[in-house]
Amino acid sequence: MRYWLFKSEPSTWSWQDQIDKGEQGEEWDGVRNYQARNFMRQMALGDRGFFYHSQKEKAVVGIVEVCAAAHPDSSTDDDRWDCVDIKAIRSFTQPVTLEQIKADPRLAEMSLVKSSRLSVQPVSLEEWQLVCALGQTDPD
Repeated sequence: MRYWLFKSEPSTWSWQDQIDKGEQGEEWDGVRNYQARNFMRQMALGDRGFFYHSQKEKAVVGIVEVCAAAHPDSSTDDDRWDCVDIKAIRSFTQPVTLEQIKADPRLAEMSLVKSSRLSVQPVSLEEWQLVCALGQTDPD
């Protein structure tokens, strides 16, 4: 299993919107960055990810699971763009802010700290476990 981080502006697509989709999940569409697209092409069914609210909140708020492998993005006719589907697994007991992540030296190499603009990012197993611990949330 691999781990990821999915960033969303809550005014466009919030954690609650993701929860409301239930077991069917939702396409992570509209990504127009080649590196983020390539990360989605690497994802497998069952991979887990952090759901991150960008803009004002800037916090990890939930855990999602990849429920459909990479496929053409239905929001465009341009065949260069693929996406995965994700479903909500659980909310974080305590959201983990970007400020908390940046303050923890064990997370200094995390993509969120180094490449904060990328909307889909890899997360190492150690980073996964540390962020879940900070959020008092079961990593499994």
